[in-house]
Amino acid sequence: MAKRAQDQSAFVQQVRFVGRSGGLVKSLRSFRKSHHTVPDAVSAATSAFLAKLCADELAEEAERFFKNARATFGYKRKEITLDVTSPNAVLAAKDFTFELTYALDETDAASYVLTRSLHGLRSGDFAATNECETVFAQQFSELVFVLTKGAPVEGVIDAVEALEGDDALTVEYPSDYSDCNLVVAGVSATVRFDGSELAMVFPRSGSPRELLEAFLVVREAFALTKRPVLAALLK
Repeated sequence: MAKRAQDQSAFVQQVRFVGRSGGLVKSLRSFRKSHHTVPDAVSAATSAFLAKLCADELAEEAERFFKNARATFGYKRKEITLDVTSPNAVLAAKDFTFELTYALDETDAASYVLTRSLHGLRSGDFAATNECETVFAQQFSELVFVLTKGAPVEGVIDAVEALEGDDALTVEYPSDYSDCNLVVAGVSATVRFDGSELAMVFPRSGSPRELLEAFLVVREAFALTKRPVLAALLK
């Protein structure tokens, strides 16, 4: 357990936790059917329109997180701040930064996506606390690890495919090798690699502690392959 906590502390500052939800633009409180038209394309104008429509919902959710974090962690005034400039809100605390961002759905401009992002965690120990579990429970479905040194996608594919007869790690990829998806035995998340960052995408939302535990399993699986190109990714 001590080693795992140490590993978390070493990696957590390179990690970003991401969660997404969404809905129809016309469902936002400020949308007026008699005055407004639902966007049919994503542009600077329609994005600015969304920023006006989502201002109330954004401010309310950001304020809830501010009050919850301040009370749960016992922060003093100088230890936590909230800046809301629709469509973005940034909650900056001494132990983390949490952001909320509204954007039109690139594939369907009549809908919006709300992205919640947690990064800049002070340590893995902080992520493992009950307080962090309380404030951020069931918020995130992706863990993104930004690599200090990138690696060719083809090299990762070749390394996995060289593990003949080993079903603990498998890989799928498109014909242009722009990225690849790795499946690790015992881990419910799909691991996506694009050469510069590694993202774990989970089938359900969880807390930072849950996602970090799964990340460490993937790291161990990479190391156990004895393939330098894989082991070096998460060093």
